[in-house]
Amino acid sequence: MDDTTLADALADDLDAAFEVLVHAHVDRCHAIALRILGSHHDAEEAVQDALVRAYRALGSYPPERIRELRLRPWLATIVVNLCRNRHRRAVLPGVALDVLVEAGAEPHNALASGPAATVERRDTREQLAALLVDLPERYRVPVVLRHIDDLSYAELALVLGRPEGTLKAQVHRGLALLRVAAEAAGLEELIA
Repeated sequence: MDDTTLADALADDLDAAFEVLVHAHVDRCHAIALRILGSHHDAEEAVQDALVRAYRALGSYPPERIRELRLRPWLATIVVNLCRNRHRRAVLPGVALDVLVEAGAEPHNALASGPAATVERRDTREQLAALLVDLPERYRVPVVLRHIDDLSYAELALVLGRPEGTLKAQVHRGLALLRVAAEAAGLEELIA
């Protein structure tokens, strides 16, 4: 079910359609939270909180407003804001993200097979994930939303409340910082 149809279903019967919304977006919301917070536990809590807030908000909206919602950026906004609040309350742990590429990015040597190649890919993903977690938040969040969640710059502007030009610059700068960090870590061939 696409988001327009889902928004219509939510407007008609929130309780019946909310489960569909959860199944359609929970993995994506978790990927965003995980890449921002760096912890599975914190990401799970943030997503749970986000879905509860989304349900409560939808329950207070008139049907016309629900039908007009762009669900994907709206949910991303809720998740990002909760992650920011959680991040302000606690220092990021020194634990790397488990898998940077769960949402689609694979290292260039992904065609290699066998146990050794699998271990190498996992180690590389963990190293890249650690580099991403180390980015300052003002760059990390736009990079995650643009390149991991594949939001457009217009959707990024909705989610983060910043002008598209600013976000383009922040994504560009974040990727540049990742390249420098990857070169320092000996991973420069993986960041094109």
